[in-house]
Amino acid sequence: MPIYPSLEDMKVDQLAHAQTAVQGQLQDSAAAGGSGEGGLYSGIGLEELLSYGGLDISPAALDQHMGREVALMYSRPGQEGGYEPLAAITATNNVGIARAEIKQGVRPMSVAKDPKGMLGIAPVAIDKGVFVGFVWRDSPAALAGLRFGDQILQINGESVAGWTQKKALSTLRKADAKGVTLAVRDRPFARALTFQKDTHNQCGFVIKDGAVSKLVKDSSACRNGLLINHHVLEVNGQNIVGLTDKQIVTIIQDSPVTVTITIIPSFVYKHLIAKIGYRKIKEYMDHSVPEC
Repeated sequence: MPIYPSLEDMKVDQLAHAQTAVQGQLQDSAAAGGSGEGGLYSGIGLEELLSYGGLDISPAALDQHMGREVALMYSRPGQEGGYEPLAAITATNNVGIARAEIKQGVRPMSVAKDPKGMLGIAPVAIDKGVFVGFVWRDSPAALAGLRFGDQILQINGESVAGWTQKKALSTLRKADAKGVTLAVRDRPFARALTFQKDTHNQCGFVIKDGAVSKLVKDSSACRNGLLINHHVLEVNGQNIVGLTDKQIVTIIQDSPVTVTITIIPSFVYKHLIAKIGYRKIKEYMDHSVPEC
């Protein structure tokens, strides 16, 4: 069963398969002596699919935005189950999706402290777990790839389940400056969603104080399952926690036609930042663009 980055990708692929099926029918009809007249979409009602909820997904538009190599990717082996979409809006090598990916499983990490003996993170205790509530800009933690919302499972081989915030912070401070080993799980409270911009360069949602407050009817955001009362953590993998609404909107508007955002329930977000302080988050939080 294929998995698509967005609902629009699924619709485009269905359209491409319908096109291919009709082309085959016309070729069979011509070979049998039929006229083959009527056009590619004749009698099957595909015209309405060419503009999907304000998003132009016609072959011409796909060619214009992505180029033929991306807009028409004909099947070839190697994909899961031997399937690859005939056509897609989202490129298979989309950088935003790669940067925003929340990998399953646990990754080991070794982080050396800076000359001041700091790692650059603030741990937060939630539901008997320890999470990253702050990542200092240009810190060893930021350079190592730790992100806001990641869960720390172990510190120097010791399980942190049930630890308080105070104990986690104390252990990190006392750890050897040459290197602290961590076991980390990517942002378990968060999820990433991919949208396609419409002809007005919009995804279809309103941000207020960093959270999704409204959804635009029939927009890509609505179609792909975005929910209100969720805070936006990342845009195309870039952490935007602490930025103003205007800055967040600008990042989204400057993004390509395919946009991936990472969201987290607002009540979890508020718990993560409760003891950090908004001023510190605004001025010192890491907002670097991660490497793929």
